Amino acid sequence: MAYRILNMQDVEHMPDVLDPLEAMAEVVTAPPDEAVLRRRLRECDAYIATLEVPLTADLIDTAPRLKVVVTPSTGWDHLDVPHLRARGVALLSLRGHTDFLDRVTCTAEMGFALLLAVVRRLPWSFEAAKRGDWARNRYRGHQLSGRTLGILGYGRLGRITARIGSGFRMRVIACDVRDVAPEPGVELVDFETLLRETDVLSVHVHLTPENVGLLGAREFGQIKPGAVLVNTSRGRVIDEAALLVALESGRLGGAGLDVIDGEWRSDLADHPLIAYARAHENLVISPHTGGVTYEAQRMTMAFMVDRLREHLLALGG
Repeated sequence: MAYRILNMQDVEHMPDVLDPLEAMAEVVTAPPDEAVLRRRLRECDAYIATLEVPLTADLIDTAPRLKVVVTPSTGWDHLDVPHLRARGVALLSLRGHTDFLDRVTCTAEMGFALLLAVVRRLPWSFEAAKRGDWARNRYRGHQLSGRTLGILGYGRLGRITARIGSGFRMRVIACDVRDVAPEPGVELVDFETLLRETDVLSVHVHLTPENVGLLGAREFGQIKPGAVLVNTSRGRVIDEAALLVALESGRLGGAGLDVIDGEWRSDLADHPLIAYARAHENLVISPHTGGVTYEAQRMTMAFMVDRLREHLLALGG
């Protein structure tokens, strides 16, 4: 019997990307919905996961045929990985595929888009311009050249961010728990030095149990006054209550966030950070679009489709 694959990734803009799988399996594409996932998953051997619906232990247990889960991401926080492993379900992701991922630069680019939006006050000056209010001096900003860019997590995205920062003629410092070798022009420092000396703190760590709330009240108390925070990692890396206090008090000069904790909650408009952003001009939030470009999504989906195809062939499909 042919394999059955459930896909909950949006492939409308790349309809041919699943062709290699359709030659060997029945592929069903469905919108990201928990009720649909619960109904469909039980019939499937493979699942191409969405970030929008967490794959919980309860859902995994409804799927006796499930052999492999695929996620075109490096993050796993939307998946109950221990339960997948306990059930013997293989997990295929982008994590660890450094040579391939080095071509996917859009998340690092998004970090600088957020940074420039904050330091040059672009959302608010744009709103003024649309009203015919040519508020040139009222929306005076800051330049990046000569400032210190602090990178928390000097992995793939941290390194790409460092290169972009160097292009802006910033001083670049970085901190990582691993013993890593810095590229020319990057100085490795400890965590306290990173916080104390950085003008822009860019976060590039995986969400692990150890990293939940990594930046909280203590860390914001140590950070250089007026620094700008940029987070394209995961929302839970930051204690968001402490972040709001730091923004309100002026300890942080601003923040650009592509991620928040509870991104898929139904009352998102009431999220404390979103509510704050509506009333203040020092916080910019984007809806986790760092990796959402036509180029990156096609590359990553095609890469993961090939990996899934190879995996199923190895199983005898």
